[in-house]
Amino acid sequence: MDFIKVDRVGKTFHKQGGQPLCVLDDISLRIQKGEFVTFFGPNGSGKTTLLNILAGIELSTMGMVRVEGKPPGHAKVGFVFQNYNESMMPWRTAIENVLFPLEILHVSSPQATRIAENLLKKVGLLEHKEKYFYELSGGQKQLVAICRAYAYNPDLLIMDEPFSSLDYSTTRKMEMYLLNIWKETKKTTLFVSHDVDEAIFLADKIIVLSRLPARVKEIISINLPRPRKLSMLSTQAFFRIRQKVLRMFENE
Repeated sequence: MDFIKVDRVGKTFHKQGGQPLCVLDDISLRIQKGEFVTFFGPNGSGKTTLLNILAGIELSTMGMVRVEGKPPGHAKVGFVFQNYNESMMPWRTAIENVLFPLEILHVSSPQATRIAENLLKKVGLLEHKEKYFYELSGGQKQLVAICRAYAYNPDLLIMDEPFSSLDYSTTRKMEMYLLNIWKETKKTTLFVSHDVDEAIFLADKIIVLSRLPARVKEIISINLPRPRKLSMLSTQAFFRIRQKVLRMFENE
């Protein structure tokens, strides 16, 4: 059974006194459990709206969505937002931010601490666990946000352009940390990116969206071997996929 099933989904926003805005049009796709799927398309192409529908935050105007055979909203969803600073608590330490969802779930303190410390260790932040969130660098803050999302043990992890504010070298480092955690947990991950290299490097497959009203232009399987290495970014196989993706936007 497909983990996520989307059939002919559309979304139109109606503003009082204004013209209706069709954001998504006839979107159909399938995602398997444990896949790492990236969404790539022009700015403002409805990527965030689509993910909000999959998470159950927004309702589609038409079509059907199922996550593990149920309507959206039944699955446990972990979010990592682009504006992660607004969702974190600067008055708490790094480990206290990671512990927050475990406190809500009433996980015992010793077990919760083990989970949080293990996650922080995987991303090289264990030695910084007692630093307040505001004391961390941009990359470190983003890693704490990722750890907090994983601590929740979600069925589905959604990441909306989480590295867009970071510099090139920090972004590449964050991608490797993320892939290391995903390799161990195999959580189904939906990742929105505006960076074609990032979208290819991380993914099992890329879902390429058009401009508004967004449609699926193509779904591209990424047959690069795992584990991924940064050296792949300069291979011919990588360039061929990159050119294929970019050609789709020549006439956009």
